Amino acid sequence: MIIKTINGKSPQMGKDCFIADNAVIVGDVVMGDQCSIWFNAVIRGDVHYIKMGHKVNVQDGAVVHCTYLKAPTHIGNNVSIGHNAIVHGCTIRDNVLVGMGSIIMDDCVVGSNSIIAAGAVLTQGTQVPEGSIFAGMPAKKIKDISPELSRGEIDRIANNYVKYASWFKE
Repeated sequence: MIIKTINGKSPQMGKDCFIADNAVIVGDVVMGDQCSIWFNAVIRGDVHYIKMGHKVNVQDGAVVHCTYLKAPTHIGNNVSIGHNAIVHGCTIRDNVLVGMGSIIMDDCVVGSNSIIAAGAVLTQGTQVPEGSIFAGMPAKKIKDISPELSRGEIDRIANNYVKYASWFKE
């Protein structure tokens, strides 16, 4: 793993986090407990800060970054960021699933209990209401999420990644 201090700012990790051998975390990054940063993922807090809550998983090949002096990145609790997703200068609230290969641009806000479908592109400033599913390019709301789907998929994936991370700590 590469963990670097940039401009006097060092990444800070909570308790019981897993960082893959080839993950990169640099600069002003703060993550909560039970987070996992997977293979080839990059968390780059070099140009602005990145704050992540508890039980966040950043899956293989995903990139979390920001825009210099303009757009930091905030990620809530119980968030799964799928393989090869890009999360850039935005806010993702609690209990969100960001699908594989999706892109979330500057100044977007993804409300709690939402799903961003695989391959979706949220253009700058998109606002995702709480409890929504967004898909497409550019992404649009396709429906409200049911409480069952929210608890089923969002919680299942976040909890599974805590379990997967435990396998690598044995």
